[in-house]
Amino acid sequence: MSAKDAAAPPQAERNVAPQQKPGQEPAQENAGQAVQPVQDQERQLVRTATVDLRSDDVLKAIGEVKSRATAVGGFAGQENSTKKSGSVTVRVPSAELDRVVRDLASVGEVTRSEVRSEDVTDQLVDTESRMATARASVERLRVLFERAGSTTEIAQVEAELTKRQADLESLQRRAESLKGKVAMATLTVQVATVPIAPPEPEKAGFLSALSGGWNALLTVLNGILIAFGALLPFLVALALPTAAVIYLLRRRRRVTRMNEAA
Repeated sequence: MSAKDAAAPPQAERNVAPQQKPGQEPAQENAGQAVQPVQDQERQLVRTATVDLRSDDVLKAIGEVKSRATAVGGFAGQENSTKKSGSVTVRVPSAELDRVVRDLASVGEVTRSEVRSEDVTDQLVDTESRMATARASVERLRVLFERAGSTTEIAQVEAELTKRQADLESLQRRAESLKGKVAMATLTVQVATVPIAPPEPEKAGFLSALSGGWNALLTVLNGILIAFGALLPFLVALALPTAAVIYLLRRRRRVTRMNEAA
């Protein structure tokens, strides 16, 4: 094997591939890890939910939310609470999300409930397909590394092998992250002693556009005034000597003209 082969793994990989007999089907590397077509796969959904509760005892309500998440095999995450308001984020199995959201009605008064789903099937299938390709490439490069003879060839193949392994590990982490999000749904619960105001819907139309333009104009004018206020001391400091120079020049011209007239 030459150094050029090591630098171009696809060509070298063809060199080490076993020859096939006439009529024999091409060998399928990593056949057991073939990726199932997207249309044949069960849809992979990342589910999230947000619930607003009103409760007279905020700390107790948040404790109830965490207990219910733990009871179904989940766990609590970020929490921020006071006596008047608080929030907690929990992770629960996706299959249990709807039941947990319904059960929150017994913890406090539900003032808002929203459940969302994001289909990541295509992302997961694409990642797994790239993983299979990267894994096969790494295996072929390992064969080339074992057959490398010179120090130069070993260094070139090893550098390429390290790069391919890093790419494979990155894909594996992405796949694990997606699978984790699919398996465990995220539920965010906000609790307050008074009903939490719902988010204002986005306004559309002429009046909202006019209001946005007016606010933008005020912002620009405010920025100009701030800049002028910052420059004003320097302008005053420069104005006095400039005025003195202009006065002296004009006086000199008058004196020169009077002398010429005389």
